[in-house]
Amino acid sequence: MSFIAIIPARLASSRLPNKPLADLAGKPMVVRTAERALQSGASAVMVATDHDDIVAACRAHGVPVCMTRADHLSGTDRIAEVAAAMRLPADAVVVNVQGDEPLIAPALIAATAALVNAQVPMATAAHPIHDVADVFNTNVVKVVLDKNERALYFSRATIPWHRDGFGAGREHLPAGYAPLRHIGLYAYRNDFLQTYPQLPVSPLEQIEALEQLRVLWHGHAIAVHVTAASPAPGVDTPEDLLRVRQVFASHAEK
Repeated sequence: MSFIAIIPARLASSRLPNKPLADLAGKPMVVRTAERALQSGASAVMVATDHDDIVAACRAHGVPVCMTRADHLSGTDRIAEVAAAMRLPADAVVVNVQGDEPLIAPALIAATAALVNAQVPMATAAHPIHDVADVFNTNVVKVVLDKNERALYFSRATIPWHRDGFGAGREHLPAGYAPLRHIGLYAYRNDFLQTYPQLPVSPLEQIEALEQLRVLWHGHAIAVHVTAASPAPGVDTPEDLLRVRQVFASHAEK
């Protein structure tokens, strides 16, 4: 199927200043992310930013880039502005690939995009959790699905709660229990992407601090691609950046 990948990239970052421009084996992180997105089979890849330095870096490496307003509250709002500027048709599929995911699997992008259709205007991804520490970590977002692999709910809490399995303790995961960890990759049908910024913020979104709950609150469906493998690490901290640089260095040595 045809889809477009848009990569929101802000220069400001509280934990890692100038993150999109961090060097990864000779190229800025945002450029490395764009290269991965292009490998997914996307018909076009565009970086969406609010800073001249990111524009310059992208142009220096031949990556299409669009300057956006600086006052967007989320990456979704930013890519919606770019999709509108590109005059995409209503049924175009737009994938939001985070600019700090230089190791994202191209196949994951394509598989998530493939789930979007007229009945399901949004899609995301998840993978089974096998580490008990992640199950109880509130920074790890969990999702539960219906029989059609559409999201019922997202939460920082441990869902679904294994009543009998955790009754005796939480040191080990009960046999056969593998809750799903949400992966922050989103695909949208363009007409819904343009509608999303106009949806009122939901109470659940405010309580959990999870933007995607706004979609469910207003009655829209979110399809979820479940992958067996854990995704490659993104970059949020200096420690993350060091690990990703080591990955690129090891590939260069081969």
